[in-house]
Amino acid sequence: MRKYLFAGLLVWLPLAVTIGVLSWAIGLMDGLFHGILGTVQRVLPNGADNFIALLIGVPGLGVVLLVLLLLLTGMFVTNMVGAWWLTQWNKLLSHIPIVKSIYVSVKQVSDTLFSTNGNAFREAVLVQYPHAGSWTIAFVTGKPSGEVAGALAGEHVSLYVPTTPNPTSGFFLMMPREAIRPLAMSVDEALKYIISMGVVAPPASPLVLPVGADPNRVG
Repeated sequence: MRKYLFAGLLVWLPLAVTIGVLSWAIGLMDGLFHGILGTVQRVLPNGADNFIALLIGVPGLGVVLLVLLLLLTGMFVTNMVGAWWLTQWNKLLSHIPIVKSIYVSVKQVSDTLFSTNGNAFREAVLVQYPHAGSWTIAFVTGKPSGEVAGALAGEHVSLYVPTTPNPTSGFFLMMPREAIRPLAMSVDEALKYIISMGVVAPPASPLVLPVGADPNRVG
């Protein structure tokens, strides 16, 4: 009986968690969208109440509009006119006290993580942490720069060491390039390995990478 119960749990638990997370995300977006519609409803004439109420009753419309907004914004800022307006917008927010400290920091992080030309989170490696002889998986986020780079002798890399089972928190390290061991596994496979606490292991690769090689560029 216990074996059958656990077998059934393994089938339904991932599906239930997936549905729960998607429902939460859709509900959050719909809630924001309904709040905007409620504000608009108070501004528009009374005749528009029925139309606004109809939109509020459509499930998942917030997600569709968010995706549409992102697409339109991307199309606008990738042309010459949009790029100019984006530059002016960034300059404006960069000169507002308090706002600039938050906006500039978030923008720098997002540009680094989501840039197609960046190297952040493109490589999974093994490092000895928190002490020699104890190994964990880390992600290369770049190289030290500025004053920090000048204070370090030799080539160093910046690493993010995620915690288990929640990889959104972790530790930032700067280590010599020769102290890390590159892995052939992808970043997605490494994240699964970390989140599952080593239960979901990626397939073994016969490929032996030299120190400093980028596994995503092999082959």
